[in-house]
Amino acid sequence: MADCIRVPLLLLLMCILSPVHTIQGENNIVAKLAAKDNNPQNPPGGPGPVAVIPGAAERNLGAGASLTRRRSTGWKLAEEAVCREDLTRLCPKHSWNNNLAVLECLQDKKEETEIAAECNHLLWNYKLNLTTDPKFESVAVEVCKTTISEIKECAAEELGKGYLVSCLVDHRGNISDYQCNQYITKMTNIVFSDYRLICGFMDKCHEDIDALHCGSISTGEKDIHSQGEVIACLEKGLVREAEEQPGAHAIKEDCKKSIMRVAELSSDDFHLDRYLYFACREDRERFCENTLAGEGRVYKCLFNHKFEEALSERCREALTTRQKLIAQDYKVSYSLAKACKSDLRKYRCSADSNMPRAREARLSYLLLCLESAVHRGRVVSGECQGEMMDYRRMLMEDFSLSPEIVLHCRSEIEGHCSGLHRKGRTLHCLMRVGRGDMGAIDPNCQRALQTLIQEADPGADYRIDRALNEACESVIQTACKHIRNGDPMILSCLMEHLYTEKMVEDCEHRLLELQYFIARDWKLDPILYKKCQGDAARLCHTHGWNETSEMMPPGAIFSCLYRHAYRSVEQGRRLPSGAPEAENPGLTLSRDCKVEVQRILHQRALDVKLDPELQRRCMTDLGKWCSEKTEAGQELECLQDHLEDLVSDCREVVGNLTELESEDIQIEALLMRACEPVIQTHCHEVADNQIDTGDLMDCLVQNKHQKEMNEKCSVGVTHFQLIQIKDFRFSYKFKTACKEDVLKLCPNIKKKVDVVICLSTTVRNDTLQDAKEQRVSVKCRKQLRVEEVEMSEDIRLEPELYDSCKQDINRLCQNVAFGNAQVIECLKENKRQLTQRCHQRIFKLQEVEMVDPELDYQLMRVCKHMIRRFCTESEGKNVLQCLKQNKNSELMDPKCKQMITKRQITQNTDYRLNPVLRKACKADIPKFCQPILNKATADSELEGQVISCLKLKYADQRLSPDCEDQIRVILQESALDYRLDPQLQIHCTQEISRLCPEEAAAQEQTGQVEECLKVNLLKIKQEGCKKEVLNMLKESKADIFVDPVLHTACALDIKHQCAAIPPGKGRQMSCLMEALQDKRVRLQPECKKRLQDRIDMWSYAAKVAPADGFSDLAMQVMTSPSKNYILTVIGAGVALLFLMGLLCGRFTKRVTQELKDR
Repeated sequence: MADCIRVPLLLLLMCILSPVHTIQGENNIVAKLAAKDNNPQNPPGGPGPVAVIPGAAERNLGAGASLTRRRSTGWKLAEEAVCREDLTRLCPKHSWNNNLAVLECLQDKKEETEIAAECNHLLWNYKLNLTTDPKFESVAVEVCKTTISEIKECAAEELGKGYLVSCLVDHRGNISDYQCNQYITKMTNIVFSDYRLICGFMDKCHEDIDALHCGSISTGEKDIHSQGEVIACLEKGLVREAEEQPGAHAIKEDCKKSIMRVAELSSDDFHLDRYLYFACREDRERFCENTLAGEGRVYKCLFNHKFEEALSERCREALTTRQKLIAQDYKVSYSLAKACKSDLRKYRCSADSNMPRAREARLSYLLLCLESAVHRGRVVSGECQGEMMDYRRMLMEDFSLSPEIVLHCRSEIEGHCSGLHRKGRTLHCLMRVGRGDMGAIDPNCQRALQTLIQEADPGADYRIDRALNEACESVIQTACKHIRNGDPMILSCLMEHLYTEKMVEDCEHRLLELQYFIARDWKLDPILYKKCQGDAARLCHTHGWNETSEMMPPGAIFSCLYRHAYRSVEQGRRLPSGAPEAENPGLTLSRDCKVEVQRILHQRALDVKLDPELQRRCMTDLGKWCSEKTEAGQELECLQDHLEDLVSDCREVVGNLTELESEDIQIEALLMRACEPVIQTHCHEVADNQIDTGDLMDCLVQNKHQKEMNEKCSVGVTHFQLIQIKDFRFSYKFKTACKEDVLKLCPNIKKKVDVVICLSTTVRNDTLQDAKEQRVSVKCRKQLRVEEVEMSEDIRLEPELYDSCKQDINRLCQNVAFGNAQVIECLKENKRQLTQRCHQRIFKLQEVEMVDPELDYQLMRVCKHMIRRFCTESEGKNVLQCLKQNKNSELMDPKCKQMITKRQITQNTDYRLNPVLRKACKADIPKFCQPILNKATADSELEGQVISCLKLKYADQRLSPDCEDQIRVILQESALDYRLDPQLQIHCTQEISRLCPEEAAAQEQTGQVEECLKVNLLKIKQEGCKKEVLNMLKESKADIFVDPVLHTACALDIKHQCAAIPPGKGRQMSCLMEALQDKRVRLQPECKKRLQDRIDMWSYAAKVAPADGFSDLAMQVMTSPSKNYILTVIGAGVALLFLMGLLCGRFTKRVTQELKDR
């Protein structure tokens, strides 16, 4: 071509070409041609130039009736004998007088139709001479006079050598004159029917044709149809070289330019690509019958039907080859080059015309350059954007159009994705391999896929991805119908409905495959890029949209954005809640960008593979710990569960993500969906107004046991609580409130449980020591209380307790659900059966709960309403005491009453579990009960031994006033309910079952069991039980309130006879005994009977359990109800002895005197 075409070979040629099917409107041109040549100098088909420029051949097909004399004397192809038979058989009669019509008819014949070799030879020589004859050049000068003057390159061509026509063919895109355009179009049609007619093509590609075995170039050995096959063969060789296929031949650079030039010049009319024309002629009639030729319209129509089942395989192959050439040079697409011409120039995307296959000429460069302009908010014409979308869709439909994919992904395609070529299925299969769902992928293949996704940019319009579009059509129509078709938010909508009922499986797979690659380049989410490009440039030092950095790992820009969205740059710490961003506006994201970052985080939480940094750092740990976790969201949960076991890089990224979740739990999209009913009912205000405060999770925790709470939500909330205990930073509100306190008081402690224990211990110590100033801040103490209460709800939130009791839980509480402190309650109820380690932990827990009842989750839950009714003015530590005082109120809820009784039973097992008693009897316990304390261990109950000891001392009236008051309360309570006396329960369980089953089975305990045991004292066989009953009798002497049955029977008598006598120290009992002995006093029959029974019991008790010593005897007398009577008898006896002594003394003295006198 260099000898014939002296213009830049990559100059963009765009124009609207008239169809080559008709030659109407050419009368003027034809007339001029006829005038030039009426008398041929050489016979047609001869060796010399054919001087048979047909004078009338180019007239209108319908002008046969008015043929002129000059036309009739012109040479006609139809008159040649060698072609007459073929002409008669193949061409309509009305075209015989038009040489160009005959030429078009014969060269566009069907493949299966053969024409005579001599006719072939004649036609070829005619066309060759036609393109080189100087007379045609003179016609071109006359017809295209105006055009030549406008095109400087053509005006400068030397006439008489055939250069002018070639130049006009090159610049036909710039020809606006209709007649000139028609003339050049016809010449182009003739030239492109045979590569040998293209000036210079043979010289430049001769060696490559031979090397590629593209066919003989000798005249006559190949018919006219095969000439297109030679060019097609060269084009395929060019594609193979670009794809670096094994054995690919390296085509010379000049030939490459010629091949691309031919493809470019044939881009407006598919007739000019002879191989494709013949391969797709029938398909064109089938699919594109109504599509006018020219402007590349037929090409586009056929491209759109490329994957139709009815399309022939040969046509599909030819279309693919042309698409691959377009991928190498966008100018091979007439419509794209024309539509985007001004935009390419405007945004400096135009290629150097001296470098036809330079990087800038590639379709990918054009797409990236113009897409960059669109994403930056620049104006790109709608026509150009439409063309770009067509070719982006083309790239997504057929992976083979991207040489890098074919080259680098060959083994992946052969191993996993063979046979899926059509409609983008192979590409999506490769994406699935890239996700790691089907084994490892070559890094070069991964990069090629990422590059292709950027070039096609399906994130901007889901319709570009045909496989996704078809798979998700039903979901879009139902779930996303409110969004405009083609809007980028469609993909976001689909992600929001991932793993919901509206999602279908095929759509789910295609969506995740695409999102995997979009997640690795923040620019591929157009909404995120639009809102955050300024912030990314300012904070993350990003490049332009179409520029990439090999040094930047996937997902690094987005990681930078979300760090700035949730944290201040200083020390990587988050902004305090409520701190104004304006304090440091240069280091924080804009509000719009922050919203988009949160949206992306919410979507990425659905699948760990959508977080590039997480997947990159945790690949080993995912395989090691989470290979069996395949359900949605399970992989991240698994990594969080194994946080301590992860490698440091993985642990860091999982920790950061968990920290973000604590601040904005809505990142956990699956959890939010599961918890929607609870949120709508109880947390809607928090959810609507939440701005990075962690309030929503707090609300879900507080309402974890509401009726709207379903199992999925409950499990998710509990899981997050369990994760939070691993690191105090994972609890946003706790971290924010106590960060400074932790650094000061609990440095180097990481686990939240340990931090809570450390801080709560500090608070308790400061309180006990009456410190002037608490070391833990007020806001931290407040949040600390919230954390302690939350931890008490589930035993798993206290790891040490849970680990210590896991064996016991499996043995004793295997059917008890976690949560609501039910497992802890179960362990408490089975305390005597626990292993020593668990028993010790439970005892410590109960000790803490009794000191601070607000940490007793079950008590606070069951008695919540009763606390509001009776104890609104009580401090938290006095709640249980308040409830105990109101236990027997008619307004008390039965369930709460039952819970209070349980706690009383617990308290009575050990004085250490009753902080009020412990404080009141601080001096009495070591004074009277030291032997018991000496035998006790630190973490095990004394089973009521100390309290029993104090009870006996109460009966002996030896306790201090404060301690006596507390023991009196205990005696009164245990007298009504035998379960409150641990020693009685331990020793008398069998006797109660044998002697008092009905009384023990009663729902309301009012002292019936104790009365039954007293009545059946003689029938009791076990010595331990008998001793406890005798102790009860002894205690009852000290105060009538300790004997509820007697007190009830004698209530009226006490009121009448003993109203002036204060209770305590046996005074009212003595009063009743005196009244019993006084015959003037008439007691109530029931009271009289009960009193008599008590006297008999005390008499029996005195016989069975005599005093251990004089002091004990004296105490028994002093505490006896018959104290006065006994003292009177003793006094009378002593007086009698004294008198007897006096008498005996006098008598013996008289006898002695008498003896002396003797």
